Amino acid sequence: MILFEGRDSAGKVGAIRIITEYLNPRHFRVVALNIPTEDQKKQWFFQRYYNRLPKPGEFIFFDRSWYNRAVVEPVNNFCTAKEYNIFVEQVNEFEKMLIQSDTYLIKLYFSIGKEEQSKGFKEIENNPLKKWKITPVDEKAQELWHDYKDYKEKMFDATNTELAPWKIIDANKKSVARIIAISHILETIPFK
Repeated sequence: MILFEGRDSAGKVGAIRIITEYLNPRHFRVVALNIPTEDQKKQWFFQRYYNRLPKPGEFIFFDRSWYNRAVVEPVNNFCTAKEYNIFVEQVNEFEKMLIQSDTYLIKLYFSIGKEEQSKGFKEIENNPLKKWKITPVDEKAQELWHDYKDYKEKMFDATNTELAPWKIIDANKKSVARIIAISHILETIPFK
């Protein structure tokens, strides 16, 4: 399982596209979950991710993951303080169970500067093929920059474990970030 996290416009989707371009489509899935349904909101938080875990020999690329609960949701008041605290208490054990069950877990964080994000948003808004991607959350991202930064740092402090470390990638230059991501994946997963 490879988690792609980072600010909006950091190049997560482009990195997934480049990484999967030459993979056999029978052996990977890209998961980009939508807003949880009412039923999902009443379930154990990790259940909707658990239902998408990889089969043996399969890659799962998460375009954002359970770490929405660590940053995006608290910044935008999409979760309560209690829900956030429960997530922080459970996430490392959840990941430990995955890894102990012989699942490779790679956590990538694509880090960009405020100016680069603003430039990325402008490029998306001016591109008729991409402007549909801008959401109300994206529109508030620049004004909430410091709130995102605070929660991102809390996330790293709480979840950068020896068993499941974060790989933080400078994504201000997307082509270089993609090469770093590919190299890290190849160094982490043993293959013949």
